[in-house]
Amino acid sequence: MSYIVEVQEVGMKYQSPNGEIIALENINFYVREGEFVSIVGPSGCGKSTLLSIISGLMSSTSGSVMISGEKVSGTSKKIGYMLQKDHLFDWRTIYQNVMLGLEIRNSITPEAKERAIKLLKTYGLYEFKDKYPNQLSGGMRQRAALIRTLVTDPQILLLDEAFSALDFQTRLVVNDDIYAIIKKENKTALLVTHDISESISMADRVILLSKRPGTVKNIYEIKFKNTNRTPLSSRDAPEFRNYFQEIWRGLDVHV
Repeated sequence: MSYIVEVQEVGMKYQSPNGEIIALENINFYVREGEFVSIVGPSGCGKSTLLSIISGLMSSTSGSVMISGEKVSGTSKKIGYMLQKDHLFDWRTIYQNVMLGLEIRNSITPEAKERAIKLLKTYGLYEFKDKYPNQLSGGMRQRAALIRTLVTDPQILLLDEAFSALDFQTRLVVNDDIYAIIKKENKTALLVTHDISESISMADRVILLSKRPGTVKNIYEIKFKNTNRTPLSSRDAPEFRNYFQEIWRGLDVHV
């Protein structure tokens, strides 16, 4: 079977005033097309560093990453990145913010404009396209940020703590919204999160990293009997508690 993402023997070392720091060591995993994979681990274990390496924003010191069979050697149009903050520009309308990535790539075409409008209509933001970010709720802003990413038509979405800036209630709603959009658009997604519940509720598999130097400690297949699952319904599933306890034990966090 071919995989859309293959991480092979990836390691990352930094030089600091106190000597060499090994952030990641011997990371191996794959992601299937259309799969949603979450990455969890203790603070400082290299989760965000790993996403930066997969995206091509950072080069690993050992190993390699393959995207659709091609070795990553820099940033790629196949990958879209969503960060913790939505990074919408307050002086641009929602439509102008959505078009920003296409502007940067000099790729604004009639087809791209049509796609942007279709996404805004499909996901309930068309009537707000001429509003400014400070006129939208946190959940709507995050939806706009995702549409900005989707309008460039990436194959893979990298979500780096993309929901952690939201309050808990908004976060639950946005989890459902973003999950539905990603599945409807048939995108492959990797989510880095410190929230175990979030990782389980959204993912097909959860990758657990060890404390630094981060390495793959375990990979959990997440399966629920409910075939029409959503992140919110997954939290109510009887299997959810067992997954949570297993991953929590795997984290081995002492406070």
